[in-house]
Amino acid sequence: MTQIKTLRDSAAMRWTALLLLALAMFCSYIFMDILSPIKDLMQETRGWDSTAFGTMQGSEVFLNVFVFFLIFAGIILDKMGVRFTALLSATVMLIGALVKWYAISDAFMGSSLDVWFTNHLNYIPLFDELGVSPFYQGMPSSAKVAAAGFMVFGCGVEMAGITVSRGIVKWFKGREMALAMGSEMALARLGVATCMIFSPFFAKLGGQVDVSRSVAFGVVLLCIALMMCIVYFFMDKKLDSQTGEAEESDDEFKISDLGTILSDSGFWLVALLCVLYYSAIFPFQKYAVNMLQCNLTLTEPAADSFWASSSVTIVQYVIMLIVAATGFASNFQKKKAMQYGLLTLSILSLVAYCYMGFMRQSAESIFAVFPLLAVLITPILGSYVDHKGKAASMLVLGSLLLIGCHLTFAFVLPLFKGSAVGGIIIAYVTILVLGASFSLVPASLWPSVPKLVDAKVIGSAYALIFWIQNIGLWLFPLLIGKVLDKTNPGVTDPTQFNYTAPLVMLASLGIVALLLGLLLKVVDKKKGLGLEEPNIK
Repeated sequence: MTQIKTLRDSAAMRWTALLLLALAMFCSYIFMDILSPIKDLMQETRGWDSTAFGTMQGSEVFLNVFVFFLIFAGIILDKMGVRFTALLSATVMLIGALVKWYAISDAFMGSSLDVWFTNHLNYIPLFDELGVSPFYQGMPSSAKVAAAGFMVFGCGVEMAGITVSRGIVKWFKGREMALAMGSEMALARLGVATCMIFSPFFAKLGGQVDVSRSVAFGVVLLCIALMMCIVYFFMDKKLDSQTGEAEESDDEFKISDLGTILSDSGFWLVALLCVLYYSAIFPFQKYAVNMLQCNLTLTEPAADSFWASSSVTIVQYVIMLIVAATGFASNFQKKKAMQYGLLTLSILSLVAYCYMGFMRQSAESIFAVFPLLAVLITPILGSYVDHKGKAASMLVLGSLLLIGCHLTFAFVLPLFKGSAVGGIIIAYVTILVLGASFSLVPASLWPSVPKLVDAKVIGSAYALIFWIQNIGLWLFPLLIGKVLDKTNPGVTDPTQFNYTAPLVMLASLGIVALLLGLLLKVVDKKKGLGLEEPNIK
């Protein structure tokens, strides 16, 4: 029997460390999109049109992009280490979330802050001239303050993202790293489904609409995320005491290291692929529920029926967890009978979940299937990359699926608007495939970064990629909102927008990603980057 020397050598311990990080990201993903499924309610109760909604959503990454906070976060990570940065990021997320919750609450309305923000920050020198201001004349004051809080949260969540990636490299390098990264993202993305189900649930709880309850739900979860990071802190400290590794970088960080990273063509291709992928997905998530409301024929169930009750939300969420747990666990079964049994149960549960979504006639519960197929296949893809390689090829496949899904939403789904059943089936299939395509990114792209840069600047490399990615995450929620308002003049009903133009715009990102993916394969072959080679040798 092999002697266990450190926590990292114990499969149970390193996967426990991964679980703590993944749960923290799970909670942050919920808060990230907490208002996405209630866009219509924000317009009805707070007066946020699509431009205000998109500006607020895009503000999440404003400080990361224009104040270069993510670059500083990468330097902090390389200098201070994983555990310090994990605690810092969780604390920053919670502070920003509390500000956003106050902005959405009834206590803010009519307050002195409400008046001040109404009369100020309508013009910001230089930022207005450049067209990148996070505020504008006529923007609701609640949206301004929510945007300010979301900026702070965004600093924390993106810092957490690079920290988790660095933490996984620390615990899994030379082992099942792609599987670990894929599994972390699969669990984290369940936060998207959780958000889609429970945000409207809390907003409409008791028959009285209160959007601040949804945000409060997210704040509570971020408190739990902070607890997860505290527990991870002590595990990570124990690991370092066993290995003798310093938490800080052994080599002094130099600004010139950033130049080394930026001069690598392989790094730039991976970074650009990342920004294109994420810009076509995350901004879409913020509008997806409203897009479905506009393109599906949905009839609310009778108020006294089971399908309109609050209990159906809990039942559906439990079924969703069964889908995710059994599908995920099926990947790790050595006995074929157990593997196929769990897989069958997962598929049957998915069908039951989709049926309940149809009976509820709820756009948010329909879109909540987005991460479920990804949870099933991400471990498969991660394990394949670990043992067989082909990471660059998977990025090309992901681009093709991304293009097909957005074009289906743009041109095929509207054709079925009069069909109550056909439209929902098209929506379910497309959403599941889109989620599956997105699972290719963490399974293949993120584990490729350590192959491109020196170990001492991995944190900075991830930070640079996230910074470039954040440019798209700031720009495209704003663009979608503006395009919606421009292409739907005079439309006041939030369920009657035409989404064709924004969806074509997102599909075009997939086309560029496809071209870059093909170019990456050429560069990889020419320079021998090893992106097509397995992680475990």
